[in-house]
Amino acid sequence: MIEPTLLAVCRVHELHPDSSDVGVTAIDKRAVAGPVKVHELGLHGDIQASRKHHGGKDKALYAYDQDDADFWAQQLGQDIPPGLFGENLRIAGLRATGAVIGERWRIGADVVVEVTMPRNPCATFQRRMEQPKWVKRFTEAGRVGAYLRVLHKGRIQAGDSISVLVRPEHGITVGNMFSDPTPERARTLQGLADAGELQLTDAFRPLFRRLLRP
Repeated sequence: MIEPTLLAVCRVHELHPDSSDVGVTAIDKRAVAGPVKVHELGLHGDIQASRKHHGGKDKALYAYDQDDADFWAQQLGQDIPPGLFGENLRIAGLRATGAVIGERWRIGADVVVEVTMPRNPCATFQRRMEQPKWVKRFTEAGRVGAYLRVLHKGRIQAGDSISVLVRPEHGITVGNMFSDPTPERARTLQGLADAGELQLTDAFRPLFRRLLRP
């Protein structure tokens, strides 16, 4: 079994024109060499063109695992190099979509992150991939990866080890909340948040209101 490892650190390579309301996209992430600083809003030198849909403390980093990249490489008949999906971290030996909401990882010597929510594929991602019905296919596969908030800053680089520091007992994963967000799961997470045992991202509020509507 592969030990959890950071395979690549990716940040924006170039801004590209985009037909979104922002007009540009920073989805073109590529692996960089050497150590990279991590702060509460993500990687030093990285940007998010649309802060409405990307970025902020609860989406400071986006992690995608190699197993899922390999799945798509087989499905699409092409390489899926680190950063192609707009991820900041390409990891191995740890399933990003299978991570539990609130799970905490240590990356390298200093950086500590917390799993917050799944990635929701968007039209910009569709244009990036140039694949027919890409958002639908990505959604149906459910291999979406995880957003992370930064709890402790530091430096990371390719080859760093990743260790799971905390895995909450509720067991509700990123994949659960993307592919099967039931009222029971929403109620469990909200209850833990209300009790101060879990810090939920505000991005869940509209979903929870819908799921828990009387």
